[in-house]
Amino acid sequence: MRLCLYSAFLVALPALAQKPRARDLGVPLDGTTGPLNAITDVSGVEVGYTTLISGEGQRIVGRGPVRTGVTAILPRGKASTDGVFAAFVIGNGNGDMTGTHWVDESGVLETPIMITNTLSVGVVRDAVVQWMVAHNRNGPFWYPLVAETSDGRLNDMKGQHVRAEHAVQALDSAHGGAIAEGNVGGGTGMQCNGFKGGTGTSSRRLPAEMGGYTIGVLVQCNYGNRSEFRMAGIPVGREIVGYMTNCVAQILHPPVLLGNGQPAPLCDRQTSLHDVPEEVERGSIIVIVATDAPLTPDQLKRIAKRVPLGLGRTGSTHGNGSGDLFLAFSTANVGADNGNSATGSEKPVSSLERIPASRLDPLFLATVQATEEAVDDAMIAAETMTGADYTRSYGIPHKELQDVLRKHSVLRE
Repeated sequence: MRLCLYSAFLVALPALAQKPRARDLGVPLDGTTGPLNAITDVSGVEVGYTTLISGEGQRIVGRGPVRTGVTAILPRGKASTDGVFAAFVIGNGNGDMTGTHWVDESGVLETPIMITNTLSVGVVRDAVVQWMVAHNRNGPFWYPLVAETSDGRLNDMKGQHVRAEHAVQALDSAHGGAIAEGNVGGGTGMQCNGFKGGTGTSSRRLPAEMGGYTIGVLVQCNYGNRSEFRMAGIPVGREIVGYMTNCVAQILHPPVLLGNGQPAPLCDRQTSLHDVPEEVERGSIIVIVATDAPLTPDQLKRIAKRVPLGLGRTGSTHGNGSGDLFLAFSTANVGADNGNSATGSEKPVSSLERIPASRLDPLFLATVQATEEAVDDAMIAAETMTGADYTRSYGIPHKELQDVLRKHSVLRE
């Protein structure tokens, strides 16, 4: 089986610009975006991907098919060794994000942020250590921050196809500017709200009189039931006909079983949502919020607590089986605290800038808006994928989506 590697670093920017996003389709969304409408609108933030796609047909553990990858986020880019103030919040804890004990304790993040699949967290964590050693990063040790969602439906996840070199490639390829969305990086094999999910991003920029700060969000969405999925407040998941959830393009013997013990149905684009009972919600979402606003860790925790409000707009209920984990960081206050990576040459007292609590409301709203749009963009960018055991996940159909929004008089023509 030949392994195919793709990196967002290798994708031409004109190709990125041609892929439609929520606003391009006329989805009404509030707020003013940054120039790229991406987490990289926060100056210094870099994002890299390694995408792994190979094989087709019946799942053979260790051989494939492979539909997975790694996403890397560097808060200050590859060139900086300074830490950032950060905070971590749990929506529902059926998931994993390593390194958060120290973030909670110190309020400082000293490593890149990585996102991959559930069973590849360990190898990616170790790869970050290797990468930091190779780049002569300060400190006697680190606690890399690695988060996950499960791509076990479309990917041979138990085969652990993500290797250390794939994580390093994502780190080395990280860059600012436009970034890819949909079936890329850690989001490659993910499903979201009953359709194909993956990686999405968005940003909001406050007006000058509110500080001119930027909030940027990146999500890896793999959560939610189709019946609850909303876009622009409309339950579009219920109204789009066909595009079955968790169906198979070819029946195997023995058949592929769903979480409720029933055989996966053969894909039929015309089947109504009501004809196929939904499974219990068992997905997850990772949300990373970046900002250049001068916020301290306690304030960043308040920012991260607003993420669920944005997810609620899309229909999320933080189900028992979901790992909904959120991290917020600020690129302001450079050099204020480097945690375990301190060199000993720092000043005995740091001088900080901090926004008064009474002026945080616009940042709260920006976080809610950017989170909602990042999910929408992830789903609109994601394309139909057939993976392990012929399991198929349909990308949300753009025309049918527009027809539903038009019927409810919310589409921006």
